[in-house]
Amino acid sequence: MIRKEYRPIPGWSLIVFLLALPVVGFVVVRFLPDQEMMTVLGAFFAIGLLAVAVAVAPLGRAAPPALGLRPANWKYAVFGALGTLALSVAVSQLGIEPQGMKQVIEVVREPRQLVISLLLFAVLAPLVEELVFRGLIYGWVAGRWGSVPALVVSSLAFAAAHFEPAHIVLVLPLGLLFGWLRRRTDSLLPSLFSHIVNNGFALLAAVYLPNV
Repeated sequence: MIRKEYRPIPGWSLIVFLLALPVVGFVVVRFLPDQEMMTVLGAFFAIGLLAVAVAVAPLGRAAPPALGLRPANWKYAVFGALGTLALSVAVSQLGIEPQGMKQVIEVVREPRQLVISLLLFAVLAPLVEELVFRGLIYGWVAGRWGSVPALVVSSLAFAAAHFEPAHIVLVLPLGLLFGWLRRRTDSLLPSLFSHIVNNGFALLAAVYLPNV
């Protein structure tokens, strides 16, 4: 659902985002102090956040509501958080462990990296991904073709962005749940909160419950 009083994401915002992404990326990467994985990933998410900001800047005050940054019933946030945890536990039983996740977990298990990892993967990554997939993409598709196509397209794009086939299988159910929350509440906040809870739980479980 998309409320008539809220301005939808225009197509040119997506174009600006796609153009800004490599430009901002080149500038940021050019001045990276090192090429360690955490530094590169931090730069990657920062680039995404800056590109989103550039893309919606011309909308002015209409940008936050267009992205879905508006109040929502807290019950959906709780439901979404519990739902993501249940889905995460369920898909973990498939025994699928993408290579990228293995590399991240190895780094996260280093004690000095835990706080940085939580900020990066449990806060910054969900924020950027929600703004891009349930903000920009969902908002644009919903404005043109309605909320159901927006849910499907944003969820598929979210899954595809994780590249590895094994990772796509793991995150697609989560993407559909996040998309449902976005559609149901017309807000980005429940899916963002659920995404943060999911990633934070996954990181802490990898550190403290490695054999579960």
